[in-house]
Amino acid sequence: MTTRTELRFFKSSYSSDRVECVKVAHILASFWKSSYSGNRAECVEVADLPCGAAIRDSKHPDAGHLPFPATEWTGFLTAALSR
Repeated sequence: MTTRTELRFFKSSYSSDRVECVKVAHILASFWKSSYSGNRAECVEVADLPCGAAIRDSKHPDAGHLPFPATEWTGFLTAALSR
């Protein structure tokens, strides 16, 4: 089950009083390993995002993640599950 939360955007402190700036939002993601991974440490973890999904290396979770838009993630799953 995916829990959707409203994103809270904020302006960077570098924007000062400018109107033309980029706003960002932090996305809290809960990553999990596939049940197919068993007790192995070398696997990919997945997280649901409001706009798709993200993956990361379970051995290096602090190294960041790779986000995918919903359409690309759906295409990947369709291809992976059809094999």
